[in-house]
Amino acid sequence: MRAAARRLRQQLGRRGALLTMKGIIATLYGYGQIAQPPTDRRGLCLLLKAMPLEAWGGVWMAAGLTAFVCAWLPPRRDWPGFLAVWGITAPWSMSYLVAWWPLGEYPRGWVAALIFGAFGAVCLVAIGWEEPPRARSEPPRET
Repeated sequence: MRAAARRLRQQLGRRGALLTMKGIIATLYGYGQIAQPPTDRRGLCLLLKAMPLEAWGGVWMAAGLTAFVCAWLPPRRDWPGFLAVWGITAPWSMSYLVAWWPLGEYPRGWVAALIFGAFGAVCLVAIGWEEPPRARSEPPRET
């Protein structure tokens, strides 16, 4: 069991592990928007002019699934997963920011804007990470 987990971890690497987690979170968040939509939608006023919340939930799920699939690609070929997560968080962050200021419709909009912005910004940072070289296993020493 440990050997299988170690092989899985080595295959994913750090970039893949991050994309896996981001993909799961984005997929579940999107599902939540569809299954149990929020009652307070003041921060989403601009987004809801473009598409209904159910459609946004589908976009969140698509971004999450893209990230999850890209997690298994080799480093430097996994970039669509990072951009997918950033691409869905950016409009949400901006919608909450604009609902806070200048519209003044949602006093806590700046908090949600920072949370969504940071969630997406991590992907922009991680897309430039190099995967650390794999440790070479040395043959056991004879004593």
